[in-house]
Amino acid sequence: MKQLLENRDFKAESPKEQRRRRGGRLFRWLVLLFLLVVLAVGGTAFYVYQQLQPVEAQQMTKNVIIPSGSSVLQIGRLLEEQGLVRDADLFSYYVRYKGVAPKLKAGEYEFMPGQTHDQLIAAMVEGKTVVRAERFTIPEGWNVEQIAEHLAAEGLVDKAKFLDVVNNGSFPEFPFVGEIPKNEARKHRLEGYLFPETYEIKQGASEQEIVQKMLAQFQKEWKPEWTEKVKANNLTVDQAINLASIVEREVTVDKERPTVAGVYYNRMRDKWPLQADATVQFILGKQRDRLTFEDLKIDNPYNTYTNPGLPPGPIASPGRASLEAVANPEKHDFFFYVTKKDGTAEHYFSKTLKEHNANDAKSRKN
Repeated sequence: MKQLLENRDFKAESPKEQRRRRGGRLFRWLVLLFLLVVLAVGGTAFYVYQQLQPVEAQQMTKNVIIPSGSSVLQIGRLLEEQGLVRDADLFSYYVRYKGVAPKLKAGEYEFMPGQTHDQLIAAMVEGKTVVRAERFTIPEGWNVEQIAEHLAAEGLVDKAKFLDVVNNGSFPEFPFVGEIPKNEARKHRLEGYLFPETYEIKQGASEQEIVQKMLAQFQKEWKPEWTEKVKANNLTVDQAINLASIVEREVTVDKERPTVAGVYYNRMRDKWPLQADATVQFILGKQRDRLTFEDLKIDNPYNTYTNPGLPPGPIASPGRASLEAVANPEKHDFFFYVTKKDGTAEHYFSKTLKEHNANDAKSRKN
């Protein structure tokens, strides 16, 4: 054996070579470890990337209600349950990474599968909640009491609260409200200003919000040049609304509104009583087909048969045609009018009482 070892070409490794060999082995292990880390990190990154991608798009909407006080993770779970995100945890991490977690707003949202995380987050940051709408219609010529009763019957307001807002609510955004004269005889402060229209309001809107909506519509409808025109006729805006409310209740056919407005301008100019039946109907609180002589003698500030000039305030909500008629009254010499009673809802107009009585007789024959 010894002989064999001696004859063999054998040379022991030097310490330097041993270190080199060990170094090479370590390097290979490090390379292998690096590759494993790269694969692991890459795999994780790919997984995260995949989970943050939008779910498959669908032509349908999903309503998600985010309760007040929900954590980001709770929101993520609600979205995952609805099939809007793939992973609630990763969604919550992403929200925190974006730094918008405290900005997410509660409410009901309408989302579509296929929206990106950024789109979902942006909607909740902006508070683009579902607005459930209610619609109601106020016809021309309704007064505040009728409006309040209708809205209460529809379940949209509490009548007492609505009337309190009408009479005592603060509306600094509408300067014309501040110009309404304080008059104890005036039945309702905002009578005439709740514009007749079809409205759409959010579900659960307050009495204040509903009145604001109607006042905003009035502001939109009343043209600035009309203010100057009624001033030229010696009326304030409030007096013009007052007169327009009478025209609204007295006239059915729009083409006659400027003519009837002209009749009242003539009467006011010459200090005649307006003698508008509509003001007596307002006092009575209900529509009558025919007023009696006793009705015309009712002691009330709104009775334009017994009191000179305009009543203490408007008697109804005038529509566009009546507002325009008061701003642009027809110039004529008529002081009287009477319904034709022929089914047309039109009137006979006259300059003198004698002509008026003749027209009245003609009307009664119809």
